[in-house]
Amino acid sequence: MSHTPSGASTQRLIVGITGASGALYGVRLLERARELGVQTHLVATPAGILNVHHELGLDRSALEALATQAHSPGDVGACIASGSFATDAMVIAPCTMKTLASVAHGFGDNLLTRAADVTLKERRRLVLMVRETPFNLAHLRNMTAVTEMGGIVFPPLPAFYHRPQTIDELVNETVERVLALLHIQRAAPQAWQGL
Repeated sequence: MSHTPSGASTQRLIVGITGASGALYGVRLLERARELGVQTHLVATPAGILNVHHELGLDRSALEALATQAHSPGDVGACIASGSFATDAMVIAPCTMKTLASVAHGFGDNLLTRAADVTLKERRRLVLMVRETPFNLAHLRNMTAVTEMGGIVFPPLPAFYHRPQTIDELVNETVERVLALLHIQRAAPQAWQGL
């Protein structure tokens, strides 16, 4: 858990957004983290920005305004590039297969993949919301590699047992499940109560 200068504790989350379809997941994670009082550090790739605009009509400044702090993918000297900067967890939502491959092979060739590498090496929680279908063998092997390193591969597959009526309900429930996996306090996924 991170600490603010006043001494009050707050959670600190890194949010990556890449160019896969599903920009709403990343945006909703940022919105929900803000509601929960979680400090967010955003890294959106150029393709991620393009997709946020295409799918949601938001420009870069509107997206970055949702985060506590936004970082350029090229800024490899940013605070989140070092394990000495305490964070609680990281999520990449959505995560392209290219980003998955970079994380799986430890490339660290931009701030997003460097931050993911740091998250893994510091044994912090990393969740990749991979977006592709169907998977080829390279995708599956990369997901296995990330899992073996301690990361969590979380394709955003909707649950229907709570009988959602809208896309927002589907997205919100998935986001709550991810926040709970990231150990974000007060995340509230719907629990299965049995038949």
